[in-house]
Amino acid sequence: MSHVKPNRAYSRAEYLSDAVVHGFGIGGALIAGPVIVALAAIWIGDPGLVTALSVYAFCMLAMWVASAFYNLVLRAEWTDRLRRIDQSVIYFKIAGTYTPFIALASGSFGFLAGIWTVAVAGASMILLSRTQPVVMAIVLYLALGWAGAVMGGPLVSTLSPLAFWLLVAGGLTYSAGVVFNVWGSLPFHNTIWHVFVLTGTICCYAAIVAEVAQAAPAA
Repeated sequence: MSHVKPNRAYSRAEYLSDAVVHGFGIGGALIAGPVIVALAAIWIGDPGLVTALSVYAFCMLAMWVASAFYNLVLRAEWTDRLRRIDQSVIYFKIAGTYTPFIALASGSFGFLAGIWTVAVAGASMILLSRTQPVVMAIVLYLALGWAGAVMGGPLVSTLSPLAFWLLVAGGLTYSAGVVFNVWGSLPFHNTIWHVFVLTGTICCYAAIVAEVAQAAPAA
């Protein structure tokens, strides 16, 4: 989940702090993903929703694992390949986060197809480009992340107030964190950026939990 490498070597403390954040991210995804899938299966039992949540859980875990490999594996010959994988997986994480909301909304599947089409196109751009389209990639991440607010009217209208504001908080957190992502000269900038990512991920996960709980039939 990083795009700008500083023109200096990271200190040991920076690597260790970043490893701790990634540990929370991976550990949290390993626990939180199966939990929300199991809750949806027990509370609602809809196969489409369970599948959508499984896609979300997988994308969330994949994002943290890919980021950990890129940021913490110190092998120069692997850097470019790991960077491309890390940056491409972010598109799938964004699309994966939309997926359960659209499954719950039952009617925005055209929007979902559009989101995943853009995600695949963005990932392909990262994986196949001979250069590093840093600015374009960041702009596309932000555009894809906020697409629901701009073009997903039917989707937004179905959200509970709690889920809506949690998603807004998550989007603002991710967006604000980009400042630290590109601030390569700031000590611990990578750790700070990943703390923002972790916080945004928690907000979006909480929004999904809120929607799944609301969709569950009353006992």
